[in-house]
Amino acid sequence: MLGLVNGAFYAMLSLGLAVIFGLMDVVNFAHGAFFMMGAMFTWIGQQYFDLGFWWMLLIAPVLVGLIGVGVERLMLRRLRGMDPIYGLLLTFGLTLLIEGIFRSFFGVAGAPYNPPDTLGSTLNLGFMFLPSYLAFAVVASVVVCFGTWLLIERTKLGSYLRAGTENPALVQAFGINFPLLVTSTFAFGSALAGLAGVLAAPVIQVSPLMGSNLIIVVFAIVVIGGMGSVVGAIVSGLALGLIEGLAKVLYAPISTTVVFILMALVLTARPAGLFGRDR
Repeated sequence: MLGLVNGAFYAMLSLGLAVIFGLMDVVNFAHGAFFMMGAMFTWIGQQYFDLGFWWMLLIAPVLVGLIGVGVERLMLRRLRGMDPIYGLLLTFGLTLLIEGIFRSFFGVAGAPYNPPDTLGSTLNLGFMFLPSYLAFAVVASVVVCFGTWLLIERTKLGSYLRAGTENPALVQAFGINFPLLVTSTFAFGSALAGLAGVLAAPVIQVSPLMGSNLIIVVFAIVVIGGMGSVVGAIVSGLALGLIEGLAKVLYAPISTTVVFILMALVLTARPAGLFGRDR
């Protein structure tokens, strides 16, 4: 079950990365920091403002999304048209800055965050006892991922996004505000990371380092699914979470490297990823 929970978090984080890369060609290394901020804001809301989980489930992703707006407008926008390596270096530096700020205030020790009382029970499935919160986290993640897929693949706004990835100049020629579309996309991808952080807070220790411990694995998952592929991000995230969980049961030492082994195999056979397209 833990593999499915991890897979749900992987899918949400990979989805945000894929959406941002698909439209902006930015490898957003700060995505892990946005994930961490979602969890940290949730913990801060409870400790200092007496705001429960359900309030922070709404507030934290909005705050992270607004930070994403600032990052795109003040920093990434200046790099548009340049080599993607500059965006990677900028977001890597931004990650170190954000982590340093939170470490200076809260240290590096993890802090527990209890799930809401309404989800504190345990479900008896017959073959196992499942904490209600874990079931909620998985279902919520799957619903968000499916909703995002519907938004991108089945709506007019999604058609603008897909067209923007192919030909930004043509999209602007039809009167669409492409810079606003880019900002909104980055904010949405950042908010997805923040939402994943909120959902992860009751499952793992909340810490300023929690994002950096996860982002490398998420990058590998995005590469396996195909850079910029929404379906690839969702399917690969869920599948690799399950594979990782199965590896822990069968042969624990390989569980931390199985994702990278699969990435090497996929890139050898299909460099664009399982669902990616050759550029």
